[in-house]
Amino acid sequence: MFIQTEATPNPQTLKFIPGKPVIDQGNMEFLSSDVAKNSPLALRLFAIDGVEAVFLGTDFISVTKGSMEWQSLKPAVLGAIMEHYMSGDPVISEGDTDNSQAEEEFFDPADQETVNTIKELLETRVRPAVAQDGGDIVFKGFRDGIVYLTMRGACAGCPSSTVTLQHGIENLMRHFLPEVQAVRPAEDAY
Repeated sequence: MFIQTEATPNPQTLKFIPGKPVIDQGNMEFLSSDVAKNSPLALRLFAIDGVEAVFLGTDFISVTKGSMEWQSLKPAVLGAIMEHYMSGDPVISEGDTDNSQAEEEFFDPADQETVNTIKELLETRVRPAVAQDGGDIVFKGFRDGIVYLTMRGACAGCPSSTVTLQHGIENLMRHFLPEVQAVRPAEDAY
């Protein structure tokens, strides 16, 4: 088995491409081993000292590290991924495939059409690009002309995520939706 690795814009995160499907659809993020109980693969990765987060996409695995250097951590991660696929264990345990961390979206029902357009733009123009970087972006809300988004995977904590949100995504949204004034991280809404 040959596993490719790719750097991401986040120096703390590497993208691992096993050349096999990882999950059928969507993605899953695990920020600790406590929430990874439904993923034998994520549990294997969290067993490695220095792994702080695991993000599973349809065809990739993003691993975020703590203070350790990739030079010493990368071989262990590659070994754990290879061991997992050779074991025959499922990536996600049967019947337990949703860790979406279901948070309520917030927006005025009168803005439903605008929110639908925001979600369509995210799905068709933004998510494919951030998936290339080993991450995802999730709509959380729209209030007073501000779109609130959550960055996940390699995009969470990335030094360039603020630039991505405030320039790339904000410019795109404002181009198609004049009612959008700004794009901010979801945590700014609370």
